[in-house]
Formats: sequence, C-alpha cells, structure tokens
Amino acid sequence: MSNVRNFVKRVRDVMRNDPGINGDAQRIEQIAWMLFLKVYDTKEQDWEFSDSNYESIIPENCKWSNWAHAEKQENAMTGEKLLDFVNNTLFPTLKGIQVTPETPIKKAIVKTTFEDANQYMKDGVLLRQIINIIDEIDLSDYEESHIFGEIYESILKELQSAGSAGEFYTPRAVTDFMAMMIDPQIGEQMADFACGTGGFMTSWLKELDKKVKTTDDREKFNTSTYGIEKKQFPYMLCITNMLLHDIDVPQVIHGNSLIKDVLNYTDEDKFDVILMNPPYGGSEKKEILNHFPDDLKSSETADLFLAVIMYRLKKTGRAAIVLPDGFLTGTETAKVNLKKKLLTEFNLHTIVKLPNSTFSPYLTSIPPSTAKYSFLPFASNEKILEVFGGKTVTYEDMSDFPIHAIVEYIKVIDKNNIIIFLNATGNYNHVEAREMIPSTNENKSIFEATVRIKNPRKTDTMHYYVKTI
Repeated sequence: MSNVRNFVKRVRDVMRNDPGINGDAQRIEQIAWMLFLKVYDTKEQDWEFSDSNYESIIPENCKWSNWAHAEKQENAMTGEKLLDFVNNTLFPTLKGIQVTPETPIKKAIVKTTFEDANQYMKDGVLLRQIINIIDEIDLSDYEESHIFGEIYESILKELQSAGSAGEFYTPRAVTDFMAMMIDPQIGEQMADFACGTGGFMTSWLKELDKKVKTTDDREKFNTSTYGIEKKQFPYMLCITNMLLHDIDVPQVIHGNSLIKDVLNYTDEDKFDVILMNPPYGGSEKKEILNHFPDDLKSSETADLFLAVIMYRLKKTGRAAIVLPDGFLTGTETAKVNLKKKLLTEFNLHTIVKLPNSTFSPYLTSIPPSTAKYSFLPFASNEKILEVFGGKTVTYEDMSDFPIHAIVEYIKVIDKNNIIIFLNATGNYNHVEAREMIPSTNENKSIFEATVRIKNPRKTDTMHYYVKTI
C-alpha cells in the first residue's frame, strides 16, 4: 500500500532521467496511456468473468497482462526489445484497430484513446521500471483501487502547473462545489461539452452516489454522464478517469461540440443538467461560425459554448458554468445578445465570483483583465433573474447588476449561518464569527457580512456581500 501512495514520486524520479521526456505535460501523457492499458486490462478481466462470450478488441500480444505484466522479472521485456515492441507493434496495432458504428463503446474507446497518443520515452530500461511501478497496483483490491483513484486525481491536478495543459483541469474544489449546488437527482443526465479530464463528471458522480439506494438507481447512475472532448490527451485521461470510477461504458465522445448547427438540436439532444468550464481565448475555424445564428457568432470560444449550452438544456433543466468576467462586462455584439438571451429566456439564479488565483498558475501569461472568473448557475424553466430577492430584472437593468457584490460564497442558510467559498485550494474552513448587516440599498435583497475566517495559515477579516437564499 505504501508503494501505491508513493506512486507519483517514484514515477517522477524515474522519468526525469529519460532523455525523451520534456516537461510535466509529456510525463503525464506518457503515464496516461500506460495507466489506461492497466486499468482497461483489469476491467476486461471483470467483463470476461461476468460474460463468458466476451471477446477483447485488443489482440492477445498487446494486452497489458501479456506484455507488461511479468510474474518473474527475468522474463520481462526490457531495453531495446521493449522499445521496439512498444514503438513498432503495440502503438501501430492499437492505433489501427478497426471499429464500426456497431462496435460497443467500451471496445471502441481503445482505438479513440490511442488515435493520437504518444510514446516519448527513449530508454527501454527506464520504461520497464515505469511499467513495473504501474503493474504493482492491484486494482482488483477495493481499498487499493480507491486509494489509487485519489492518486490519479493528484496526477490530474499536476496539469494545473503543466504549461498550456492546465486548460484541461478545473480545480476539484470548484467542480465539487458546483456539483453540490446543482443537486443531482437519480434519473437525470448531465453533460459537459468540453469535458477535459472529466472533473465535472466525477464530481457529479460523487454527489449523485449519495442518493443511490437500489439496483435500478445504480443502473441510472452508471449512464448519468455524457462528455465531449476535442483534444486527444485530455480525452485519454477522461476515459481512464471514468473507468477508475467504475463507469464501464463511458459516454465520452472524442470530437468537437461546435460542429453541429445549434438550430438543429432536438429534445433528444438536450440534457437535464449541464456542468462545464468552456474553453476560452481560443479560436475556431471560420466555418464553425456557420453553425450559429448571425446574432450569436463570436470569435470567443466561451461565447459559442454558452450558446450551445442554451440550445442543449432541457426546458426543465439547470446549468452551472464557469465563464471569464469579460463575458459579464463585454460589449461585443455576440456577448450582448447572449446576455439578452440569458436574461429573457432563462432564470439566471446567481453569479459567484471566484478568486483570481483559482486557475493559477497556468493563467500567469493571461492579462489580469481576462484572468478573472465567475460561475453562473441558471435554469431554463423560468424567466426571472433572482439575484435581487425575486425582483424581476430586465436586460435594461444589467448596468445595475452587482457583479462585484456576490463574492466567493456557497450558501446563506440564514442571517446567522453562512458558508463561504473563498479559495479553490480548500484551505479555508467555515465561518468562525459572523455579523450580518442589511444592505443600505433597499432594492437589493442582499446583506453585507463582516466575516472572520478560520484559516490554517492566518485569520482574516473581510467584507462580503452575500445573497440570501
């Protein structure tokens, strides 16, 4: 068990000596395809046990248990022989697997996982050492599997400091918070149209699992998530993440959510809940804009994803999304029209301001004006903006919207009980002392709170505006 807990350190110590590994992103990508094969091999053993007719899509010589696992290490491939097998047999074989529309998802994911995967290591002896470390993990043991699930999460967290790869990772304090506030229900299906490593999906599953009571509940739980991811690297990490969370048939598509005309979506394409942190700052091919109405065409990908969310949310659905503050203050035509649509056709429940450090350090190269984030919970079955205590707010009132006032909060239970969400690292605990003062602005049903925070590092006294529930 101690070896499992030291997994990350042991792998890092070996890989830093390999001349083919350049930086954390490549190290994690190298680990990712090996972990996938290890996890998938364990899953296949379970599937073979429960289904005597199960046939693997992976040829026998490429199964992890047949080339990587070795009961007696003197029989294990290593050095140049191992490199030759991985580079010239394993990768070409897995990349070349043939799939059809009839291929079951749990088999087809092998090909999609390896389509653009990379093998960076150049030292076959070191590669054997990494394989041995991974092979030590006993995923058939419940406790060890559970511990490794947490370790895998720590591997994903390292993406936040892995250069541009950080865009694929939303801090779990944020995803867990949003999943908790959206309050998953058995029978609902959630979607993330830019799912990255699957953070929102795993947070949803963790929250929904508390409500599973019956076998039927478990079946609905297992099919409650849907994701799309455009880039190969995070897609591979997401698939492995789902398998580690016992989702044997991950509903995760390797593709682009923006390539379908939003006006063509039907009720069958819509979801009960959407949780996501849309990509921002990027650009799409010009033809992508042809899939959007003229008034919603934008050069900002986050705007396009918000439009997709609006068209793919059920009439009784609800959503929580992370957006740059620039969306709230932007005056570009598409942003203005999206805000009009959001306020006239949806119930924008709350705007939660996230600390500037939430997505550090990978935002260090982003200008401060664009590095600020909020997340917006909203629902599609009402047309009232409930930020002002139920007062109907129209688009014309937007200039009076207190986007600065609702700062880093989770929930106000009553005037004497507040839970404050201050920091994505989770270093802040609940409020220690409270003093609630009604706002002087009678039109805004909010309170000014002088809050004393219990912080392991220090004690701060801060002023916050918090919306009453």
